[in-house]
Amino acid sequence: MIGCLCLHGFTGEPWEVEPVAKHFLNKKWLVYTPTLPGHGPNGNLREVTYQQWVYVAEVALKELLYRCEKVYVIGFSMGGMLACYLATKYPVAKLVLLSTAAYYLNPQQLLQELKDIVRKQVRGQLKEDTHFQLYRKKIIETPLAAVFQFMQAVKRIRPYLRHVNVPTLIIQGERDGIVPRKSAHYLFENIGTVEKRMIFLKHAKHMICHGFEQKDLIDEIDAFLSKDVEGRKDTT
Repeated sequence: MIGCLCLHGFTGEPWEVEPVAKHFLNKKWLVYTPTLPGHGPNGNLREVTYQQWVYVAEVALKELLYRCEKVYVIGFSMGGMLACYLATKYPVAKLVLLSTAAYYLNPQQLLQELKDIVRKQVRGQLKEDTHFQLYRKKIIETPLAAVFQFMQAVKRIRPYLRHVNVPTLIIQGERDGIVPRKSAHYLFENIGTVEKRMIFLKHAKHMICHGFEQKDLIDEIDAFLSKDVEGRKDTT
């Protein structure tokens, strides 16, 4: 049996990676999408540390490794950084990094999104913008202590990138207002494996699994996990 661990992002929930998880569930893979401590509808981010996030991800991965012949790890945003760490400690077969936050906040794209917000406010369309409403809620409700833990996780995991020696696929949205393009380039340049590929989706924002290019995203992941690839960069 093939196993797949899908990790959501900071302040997020498993629904962030749900389309990808469902695709591989339909292929009869064993797919785990754990909710990281402090996250979810009843979570409390004030009382958790990044070490707890790592621990829960490790427990899920160990269970998959015990039950499956081969295990892949897919990480979104902060989950991508956790996935990188796991790949250096456990026999993961392949790694997929989606909008992964080796760096975070793209001021230029955020400015453009703010301009869009102003236009929508004038037209009375802002309440219909679910993307804006989601991140407005997160910005208001996320405690600074949790932001510090997120920053610590990224800082502590970056040095492990050079020890990632499994085939890796990096996918980034060009319109991501949270994670800048340089994050994907940094990952590609610093991850130790020679078997790596980087792809930019032209219209994708941060919630890359739920955008207009969802099918392209899933097709790329499926193809990568189904065959070997040589290290290369793609910009389309």
